[in-house]
Amino acid sequence: MTKLSVNINKIATLRNSRGGDVPNLLQVAKDIQEFGAEGITIHPRPDERHIRYQDAYDLKPIVTTEYNIEGNPIDKFTQMVLEIKPTQVTLVPDSVDQLTSNAGWDTIKHQSYLQEVIAEFKNAGIRTSIFIDTDLKLIEAAAKTGADRIELYTEEFATQFEKGNKAGVKPYADAAILAHDLGLGINAGHDLSLDNIKFFKESIPNLAEVSIGHALISESLYLGLENVVNMYLHRLQ
Repeated sequence: MTKLSVNINKIATLRNSRGGDVPNLLQVAKDIQEFGAEGITIHPRPDERHIRYQDAYDLKPIVTTEYNIEGNPIDKFTQMVLEIKPTQVTLVPDSVDQLTSNAGWDTIKHQSYLQEVIAEFKNAGIRTSIFIDTDLKLIEAAAKTGADRIELYTEEFATQFEKGNKAGVKPYADAAILAHDLGLGINAGHDLSLDNIKFFKESIPNLAEVSIGHALISESLYLGLENVVNMYLHRLQ
């Protein structure tokens, strides 16, 4: 079964909009795990507009499932991850002022840099994943960085699926097959939703984990958080 990791950035966004501690990020993380999710994901950015760096530390004793921290490995991020030692770090090539992640790594151009960063995390016992597009040459290069997994950037799949083009999943399936053959684990995330997750899961062989935040929290406004988490778990079986 593919694991569900819930990205709680949007909970932090809502909290920060009014100051104070409502909704309580730590309690939401506890509840999401009690509802059955197998992981918690956060993506702190340098401006701390949603997840704050302190949140990452505060969540460490709260997350009893898999703890996945995403981000661009700038010095402050790297230091934080090495201190916290989450289950997994997912490297994302965001610029400092990026609204949301919109591209994967060029694992050819940045291969030596990624090798260096990944070695540091792996020496600390942290599983590493690289946010990446479906270009097969980039998948091949990702295997040479020392990463344990890739995370397929799924926005284009979601866009094509919404248009009714189910063939848009094929590049992702091809990338997953190659990655598996090269010894890489396969994660996925970005714009996955209740509408498209079942089809995506059934189309992608060896899909280990999906990280879902924006859609899941948005759907929960109508359907309730516990209900939505369980709807995702059912679709991922």
